[in-house]
Amino acid sequence: MRQALLLLALIVLAAGPTRADDTLTLTFGDNVRRFTAAELLARPDASDIEVPDDVSYGRAMRYRAVPLLALIGEVPKDLDTLEASAADGFVSQIPRALVEKGANGGSTAWLAIDDAQQPWPPLPGKDASAGPFYIVWQHPARSGIGSEQWPYQTVAITGVESPAHRWPQMRVSDDLPANAPARHGQSVFTTQCMPCHRIKGAGVAELGPDLGQPMNPTQYMTEEGLRALIRNPKAVRTWPNQIMPGFDEKKLSAADLDAVIAYLAQMARQ
Repeated sequence: MRQALLLLALIVLAAGPTRADDTLTLTFGDNVRRFTAAELLARPDASDIEVPDDVSYGRAMRYRAVPLLALIGEVPKDLDTLEASAADGFVSQIPRALVEKGANGGSTAWLAIDDAQQPWPPLPGKDASAGPFYIVWQHPARSGIGSEQWPYQTVAITGVESPAHRWPQMRVSDDLPANAPARHGQSVFTTQCMPCHRIKGAGVAELGPDLGQPMNPTQYMTEEGLRALIRNPKAVRTWPNQIMPGFDEKKLSAADLDAVIAYLAQMARQ
């Protein structure tokens, strides 16, 4: 009996460390698939890739990853958005068209897998890594990939309709001109703000407050204060569990900042 237990222990040690949350769930309609990290690392299309300027780590990183487009496979056309959910409640909305552009000269999306045998380092200022799974991009500028479209600690990817179709209350009025800043701001909000915030109940994220109800921030903050909060939250107010990052010019251009504030103001009026 003692020899049997010793043999079992040796087998477990030889297999290396494992983590209970190292499972990725892919859901596209009725098609639900689950992959362990080991299964993904063993795929024939797994490759070693270089990411020169990783958004989350702030430096060059090397990953073992699989092409995201190949991993999701055939997806019903009405599911035009990939909703990538992280373990902490962060939910990134990634248009499927962005992923498909990688095959035609656009940015290339990869699902990086944290190998327990060679674990990634902790994220800057955090005690955990970007694992178990992390969507990363090569040549992100080619398709204008936003900083919030690099969801780390991803545990699920679900095919859904675009946010504006799922939640009509977040859409700007149809009578707004096509070039209205608020219309562009809706797109910026979807990419950069919805991963953490909802707007009038629209969205699924749970990290930050709803920015449309019960009051819109443009109704109780000056525009100057709101701009300062977005650029550097800790310069405006701080609290022990504050997690909102600052959005500098690299993450949010001046034009995009103007647009998202115009969008919030429009939502307050509608």
